[in-house]
Amino acid sequence: MATKKLIKGNVAICHGAIAARCDAFFGYPITPQNEIPEKMSELMPAHGREFLQAESEVAAINMVYGAACAGKRAMTSSSSPGISLKTEGLSYIAACELPCVIVNVQRGGPGLGNTLPGQADYFQAVKGGGHGDYRLITIAPWSVQECYEFMPLAFDLADRYRNPVMVLMDAIVGQMLEPVDLHENFEIHEYPKPWATNGARGRAHNIINSLWIKTEVMEGLNNRIQAKYAAARRHEVRYQEYRTDDADLVLVAYGSTARICRSVVDMARDEGIAVGLFRPISLYPFPEQQIADLAASGRRFLVAEMSAGQMVEDVRLAVNGSTDVYFHGRTGGAVPTPTEILNKVRAVFGKPPVVSHYGRTEG
Repeated sequence: MATKKLIKGNVAICHGAIAARCDAFFGYPITPQNEIPEKMSELMPAHGREFLQAESEVAAINMVYGAACAGKRAMTSSSSPGISLKTEGLSYIAACELPCVIVNVQRGGPGLGNTLPGQADYFQAVKGGGHGDYRLITIAPWSVQECYEFMPLAFDLADRYRNPVMVLMDAIVGQMLEPVDLHENFEIHEYPKPWATNGARGRAHNIINSLWIKTEVMEGLNNRIQAKYAAARRHEVRYQEYRTDDADLVLVAYGSTARICRSVVDMARDEGIAVGLFRPISLYPFPEQQIADLAASGRRFLVAEMSAGQMVEDVRLAVNGSTDVYFHGRTGGAVPTPTEILNKVRAVFGKPPVVSHYGRTEG
């Protein structure tokens, strides 16, 4: 029977992993994702599954590598600089065509930065992050409910494409409390894994390797994984639109920034300004065709991010110069306010800024 609980996004991730039949979790503490390994240390043993706090982020991702080789559903979680330490292992895992799930609860950066919200890991997530021509399938929840529901999706995508999948969040989504329906209405697919190194009983040995000296073998691997990414671009694009049908300007945002932008859309509409919201859910594959279609119908775009401008580049590539693309970003853990973004919207329409409830003009 479904139960509803008031929980954090980080905790919802853990319940979603259990619902997805995650076999093993390997992690290392770093704020603002610490509730994930903490809760997994409780839930995984209680369900007869493996939990291990590794001695480092590098150790954790290599433990995921090993468990994935054995055909197990394995995951890890971290935050920005911790993910950077995992990228070498992620490149190896992608080259070996192994499924796994990585959760990144982004914080302010670069460097060690701070423990406040950020979205400046977008490039790292959707362009690969480590060395070589590989990609992470990347999905971005904007609510605690989606944190729960996206975990079975992430494991399914990982197994379907034999590729790492990243759930990309920010500290607001990870730390905020919301009621979550912990339903179990998931179709969990059991993918055969004849390639797994789980004991050669009655069969030839399986070899999983990312070192291929011969050019033709290495290029063959690259061609094979690129074909998988092309298939993902055809079949795995996910997005949500809000009041875009008659919009003159479309806000584009993901994660918690998209929630802020949804409020801005309603504020602008109350003023008679035709604004809508386009929320990419799959950051890779990016919904470029849907953005291009909106541009072709005369829409302009305002991209809002907690970064100096990363996803905006993919929007500009999708638009391909056919319309205007504006940008508003905050960095270092600063969160844009609705009034800031509303003033950017007003500026696009040639209107003066409004004064926020803080008693100052923003934007």
